[in-house]
Order: sequence, then C-alpha cells, then structure tokens
Amino acid sequence: MSSTGRPGAQAVQIGSLAVGAGPVVVLGGAPACRQGADGRWLRPRAGRAAEELAAARSGWDGPLLAEPASPGDAPAVAAHADGVVLAASAWSGAPALARAACALALPVVVTRGAGTSLDEWLTAAARCADEGARGVVLCEDGGAPGGGLAVDLGAARAARALSGRPVLAAPGDGAELAAAVVAAGADGLWLGAEAGEEAVAAAREAVTVVGALVRDEHPATLTAAREAIDRVDAALAVLLERRAGLAGTVQRLKPVGGFAGRDMERERRLVAAMARRAPLLGEERLAPVMNAVIEAGLHLAEQTRAAARRAHESGPRATDPDETQGTGSVGTRKAGRDDTRATGGGDTREAGGGDTRENGAERSPGGTEGGPHQGDLRRRAAVDAFAADGPDHD
Repeated sequence: MSSTGRPGAQAVQIGSLAVGAGPVVVLGGAPACRQGADGRWLRPRAGRAAEELAAARSGWDGPLLAEPASPGDAPAVAAHADGVVLAASAWSGAPALARAACALALPVVVTRGAGTSLDEWLTAAARCADEGARGVVLCEDGGAPGGGLAVDLGAARAARALSGRPVLAAPGDGAELAAAVVAAGADGLWLGAEAGEEAVAAAREAVTVVGALVRDEHPATLTAAREAIDRVDAALAVLLERRAGLAGTVQRLKPVGGFAGRDMERERRLVAAMARRAPLLGEERLAPVMNAVIEAGLHLAEQTRAAARRAHESGPRATDPDETQGTGSVGTRKAGRDDTRATGGGDTREAGGGDTRENGAERSPGGTEGGPHQGDLRRRAAVDAFAADGPDHD
C-alpha cells in the first residue's frame, strides 16, 4: 500500500532507477545531479540533440531522460538516454514526434502541461503504452519541468489512483512544496532545470522525513532494508527533538516540574494510545521506550536550566540606570569631588578624613557604595527566581 491508501503503482525501471517502488525519487537538471539527485532530465535544443545528449552522458552515468524536439532527435535519444519525456499534448499537436518517441521502446514520462485535462493526460499515457513504450510514468509538472507552484497535487493523486502508474510532481522552483508532494503520494520529485543545492536538500529532507511517515516500503534486499530503516530513524530523530521542545513548554506551565512532577497516570495513558498505533510492539514493549524518552528529556532540561543559570551569574554586569543618572550617580559623585578641589578643599581623603569607604562608613542613600546597590538587588532577585523554576519536561 502507498500513502494514498490504495495499492501501489506498478514500478517502472528507468536505467538503474525504479520509479514507483521504494523511496520517492528525485529528478532534476545538471545542477541537481551534481548535488545528489537520483536522475537527470534534459531538453536538448533543436538540431543539437546528438551533441548535447552525448555531453550529458559523458558527465553523468546515472539515469538520463531526454525530451526530443522533433522525430529527428530519436536516434540520439536511443543512443544516450534511458527514457523519453513527452508532453501529453504531443499526441494532438505533434503525433509524429509522439510515435517516434514511443517506437524507441524506452520508458516514457508523460507530462501533463498547462491546459491538458486529467482525461487527456491519462489517454495520452495509455496511447504511449499501446505504441510500444516500455513503461509509462505520469508527471504533473505545473506546465513545464520544474514549473513551480502551478502544480496540481490533486490531479497527480487522482492520476495515480485511476491509472495505477507511478506519478512524478514538481515541488516548485525551490522545492518549497517537496513535503506536500511526498505527502500527496507522488513517487518522485521533478525539479527544475536550474534547481541546485538548496532545492535538492529540501527534496531529500522531504523524501527522508515525510516519506518515512507516509510511504509504505517493501525492500527486497538487505541494503534497501537498511536504507529504509535509516529514513525511519531520521524521522524519529526529528520527532524526538520536537517532543523535547514541546515537553519543555509544558514544564514551564506546570506548578511542579522535573522528576518530581512526573504524572505516571498520564504516561500510562500515553503508552496505551501509542500501542493502538503500534499493536505489534504493544504496551509492554513501548513502556520502556517511552520511559527512556521522558527521562532523557528530563536530564536535558536540568542541564539546560543549569547552563542558563551559570550564564546569568557569570555574564557581564548590566549597567543600572541609578549609576548613570539621578541622586548618587557616578556623575554626581565625580562632580562633587571636582567641586571640592575647585574650592581648595581637595579630595576628601586629602582633607584628613580619608575616603568614607576606607573609614568603614557607608555612603548616604544616594551613593550606596557601602551596601548592596538597588540594581544589584533586583538582578539577584531575578536570578534566584529563575533558579527556582523546575526543569522543562513532561
């Protein structure tokens, strides 16, 4: 079963890439392939197919798809490509090109394009299969490969369900819809010709995290099984990190936090709810797992609180407004000493009395140097209040 809730599409092999079986694939232009895309597509210029496809093949040994501009490009496509890209509208606008592409007996990717209805798209795909294509993949490209936000994910989902064929979809110029495309049940992400590092990274993250949650895989080899587990583990890591943050928010709102504030009844209900989603594991196996997760979060919160307290205690001393203005300010004290010198009395220490601090006397309420400053008291109270908060955990 796929994320659509219906039987998965029949896989189509394009070179070494199986589309419709296993994880969602990522296809793009040359920049995307340099950043780790699974396959490359190319639209050679008219009359330059042989030259440009030969150059593309020399620099890329993975799956290569080509979109011919005319029937004359067919020999070059056959010589260098692993599959053909064909617009659904070609059957009505350029039937000779469509027949030549299908006659190559290569897999064909049928793009919907702007103005093509769902029925027309599916009819074109069926005709490609009838004309000799070795497997057909549908592509909702939003108007053109990498066509961006015009992509219709509803149409892509419907096409997959109605035809039983794998479906690719464009996630936007910067792959901003990559997660939505994977969640909609597409079998591949169709990146734009110039999509580069950021788009590939966004596509890969969606394939890994979202795909692990919504896409059912049935690997047939040890390597494929381990890769599927790696994707599930990556999704688990993202969710555990998010849980720790949310648990911290809960603990800031609880009257008693930390280990002392654990609600064992709530934890039992949590494990029971999880067991309904994971019946093979059941409550007995899930309970120690969740206990470890909760305790790890509690320890993390204690460390976070301690680090924050140390930062507050050892950070630079903030300037208090009372030290720069008003009665008893530095400026006032300095001005007083200067005035004394100006009238011939000199510094209070020269007058024989010494500095009041040396004599052990406290300054007047305006100076406060002999005792705690009001600003110091306020800062200490803030630190003590912060230290009294419980760890941020649930």
